Amino acid sequence: MADWDGRGLPPVAAERVRRAAAGGAWTSLLTAPAAFGLTDAGFDPVGEVMGSIVQRIGWAGYRGCGYTGWGAFSDGSVPTITSSDRQRFAGFGPYVAALDHGYATAMDRMAQEASAIGADGVVGVTVRQDHMEGGTREFTALGTAVRARSRTRPARVFGTTLAATDVAKLLRAGWMPTDLVFGISVAIRHDDWATRQQTSWGAGNVEVTGYTELVTHARADARQRFAAHVRATGAEGAIVSSMGLRTWEIEPGENHRDHVAEATVFGTSLVRFHAGPAAPTRSLTYLPLR
Repeated sequence: MADWDGRGLPPVAAERVRRAAAGGAWTSLLTAPAAFGLTDAGFDPVGEVMGSIVQRIGWAGYRGCGYTGWGAFSDGSVPTITSSDRQRFAGFGPYVAALDHGYATAMDRMAQEASAIGADGVVGVTVRQDHMEGGTREFTALGTAVRARSRTRPARVFGTTLAATDVAKLLRAGWMPTDLVFGISVAIRHDDWATRQQTSWGAGNVEVTGYTELVTHARADARQRFAAHVRATGAEGAIVSSMGLRTWEIEPGENHRDHVAEATVFGTSLVRFHAGPAAPTRSLTYLPLR
């Protein structure tokens, strides 16, 4: 393990995959109905696969107070800045880049395991992030590898967060899952005068417009990044499987409070392989992914 340079699979994972590829009993995360649905669609489960990476996230890239960093409008309000904004006060750009790397690496290692045991794709993938001590986090991707009963082999392993039963329904409708896709964004906004008034004791049941703007910007930017990821795969569309949001506050200076929102979107990109009312064959024959 000490000689591993971080490329490819960790030695322990590589040895586990070698044993799985040699044959014998395989494991699966599929339910009985899901396994039947996949079999009926022309796929067989070949094993459970996983990819993981432990990564330290140190520098977020944030530069000081939002109010002094990018200034206020004439009415005293302040703009919301997302991690995608092209300016030096774009906030958490390096942090988002680190999250992107963590998730992408876990997914890639999972695909490497699937390829090593002769699979064509991975279904029912769950992706998660767990905080460890200090600034380290573990990113994991876990799913069931499947192989098509077809002479045609795909150019690369496909992946999907969709359950096996949903994959079977998509195939019958003429859609093929291609990639696990995601978008992440972090937005930051200074608590201006209006925000402080709306959150003060005695304000009553009122909308906190600054917080609404903050989370709306974060979600919109995450969806744009998700759409860009879908386009990069060459897919025609995507199914969103989960959307997440978390917020926290920071106090970069005395009497200066900012709020931060982190939005995530995960899903599966799709391509169409036929447009008729029924699938052309019982099993999938159009596996090569573009």
